[in-house]
Amino acid sequence: MASSLDQLCINTIRTLAIDGVQKAKSGHPGMPMGLAPAAYIIWTKHLNHNPENMHWQNRDRFVLSGGHGSMLIYSLLHLTGYNLPLEELMKFRQLGSKTPGHPEFGHTDGVEVTTGPLGQGFANGIGMAIAQKYLAARYNKPGFKVVDYSIYATLGDGDLMEGISSEAASLAGHLKLGNLIYIYDDNHISIDGPTDLAFTENRAKRFESYGWQVIKVKDGNDIKAIDSAIKRAKKETKKPSIIMVRTHIGYGSPNKQDTSEVHGSPLGEEEVKLTKEAYGWDPAKQFYIPEKALKQFRKVITDGKKKETKWNAKFAEYKKKYPELAAELENIRNGNFGDEWKKALPKFTDPMATRDASGKVLNAIAPHLPSMIGGSADLAPSNNTYVKSMGEFQANNYGGRYMRYGVREHAMGAIMNGMAVTNGIIPYGGTFFVFSDYLRPAIRLACLMKIRPIYVFTHDSIGVGEDGPTHEPVEQLAALRCMTNMISIRPADANETVSAWKFAIEYKDGPVALLLTRQKLPTLDRTKYSSADNLIKGAYILIENSSTPDLILIGTGSEVQLALGAYDKLIQEGKKVRVVSMPSWELFEQQSKEYRNFVLPPNVKKRIAIEALSTMGWDKYVGDSGIVIGMNSFGTSAPVDVIFKHFGFTIDNVLSKAKELL
Repeated sequence: MASSLDQLCINTIRTLAIDGVQKAKSGHPGMPMGLAPAAYIIWTKHLNHNPENMHWQNRDRFVLSGGHGSMLIYSLLHLTGYNLPLEELMKFRQLGSKTPGHPEFGHTDGVEVTTGPLGQGFANGIGMAIAQKYLAARYNKPGFKVVDYSIYATLGDGDLMEGISSEAASLAGHLKLGNLIYIYDDNHISIDGPTDLAFTENRAKRFESYGWQVIKVKDGNDIKAIDSAIKRAKKETKKPSIIMVRTHIGYGSPNKQDTSEVHGSPLGEEEVKLTKEAYGWDPAKQFYIPEKALKQFRKVITDGKKKETKWNAKFAEYKKKYPELAAELENIRNGNFGDEWKKALPKFTDPMATRDASGKVLNAIAPHLPSMIGGSADLAPSNNTYVKSMGEFQANNYGGRYMRYGVREHAMGAIMNGMAVTNGIIPYGGTFFVFSDYLRPAIRLACLMKIRPIYVFTHDSIGVGEDGPTHEPVEQLAALRCMTNMISIRPADANETVSAWKFAIEYKDGPVALLLTRQKLPTLDRTKYSSADNLIKGAYILIENSSTPDLILIGTGSEVQLALGAYDKLIQEGKKVRVVSMPSWELFEQQSKEYRNFVLPPNVKKRIAIEALSTMGWDKYVGDSGIVIGMNSFGTSAPVDVIFKHFGFTIDNVLSKAKELL
């Protein structure tokens, strides 16, 4: 079993977790206590990392999928020498600390991805693995494995119960991602009690059927068996590996081990005392780190520096032999994509659906963006996301860049997040807009992390038509608009779609959703109307016949053409009218107050907004005196022209409403 030094280190992890939760008076001590031996072996024996350079390109990645057990990763980060002082562990879950209740990407050094909602980290790791496989296929050469790292994750019963894990595991097995090593904390306990209350399937057979290598470790304290299992997993290159480690939640707690009580509550002062005594620890000492244990953990720094130095030397040789590839790899890591892709952006004159324009943009720019990896949740012909020149990412072709996600929207979203935290990778994924609901948890985490997946959401309104209300989004755009750090763009025509793609690729502060039509739209004559480049401002004056209008018509997406049709008739009647294209509320709100007042002057009270989606939120832009032509119900099944007329999305109805105001 464990040597005395190993046991000392393991118990150091456990007691730091116990003390952090106890001091905070909240948290989850049970998982860190049970999983400490496996985590110790991973972080000190197998994980290739340099705590003094958390951005080393070739480091192994570690994902704590069960983010509630965050004191485990915080303890490991501090002990192995990352920039996380002990004082921060003492401020666990407190305002402004580097140790929030669940790990947050970009907030705490060494945290690779934000986790907490169960199953997300499981799928994020698969995205990381896909990115690694692609980069290795493109840049590695004989004798030069410049991209050579693995993805480790720990996960629990809750992760495996979530449907996203089934979706993601199925895809990972299909893709034969042998760079995945997952440790399953098989402790038989959930918040409600024993897992057999609701979770009795044979997990081993389930993962075998997915095409994973399944390894069992009977005793979670047997570090030799855990070490051996990880070595076996590393040798398997054609299958992802899951190591089922039979652990005991709250290990060492005399009265709470193997109970749901220890899952999400502090042990309590008396139980802390008894547990520390069971470990052979001084109960009076809090946040105590024995010198021998710290010395053992800090060996990771020396080892990590040596590994990085060796890699740097190898990469220097690589740069001499393959200068173009090395330069390309360094550029994409730094987010420098050059200008060739911008030069390739098309300009359109013919009428077309914005989903068609999007597809043409992708096919034009993809050859110039080698770090762009795209895909669709089994809707490529409808989303127009397929790019033939990319080649398909499959088990026999990791150099391909087009992902076949299958009907797995939720997994797609979280896998894209895993790709997006890999420096330089630009992931995009498509589905019908109504199904954005299926990947909403992953979208929210992308917003929280401020990472840059691009969502291609087609069939963007009731314009879906005959498919009916199950496939017609109504409330989805309102849901995106209320999400912090989200940028949603609903372009009015093909050239606004070009500008939307340009923005999405250059934007670095969060995810971008492109909302695209199924139906054909006119492509606006930009010699008559303002430039589509103005899309980046969120809203702009498309046309007006007076700088002091009596009426402002505001349209988004396919409804801009209705505003323009009404405009043509109103000005014939001598009315002073302005038409505003407003593809993105979020971008508009980022503009100066002066610009916003220029586009929507406060003294012009008569305004009409037209959008074939929920009316929620539009009162902000039309005010008390304005009108919103939108949806306050679900749609219905009918041809697109019929359904638009049925719900009042016609030029005649816009005219009627305008005359009411005027």
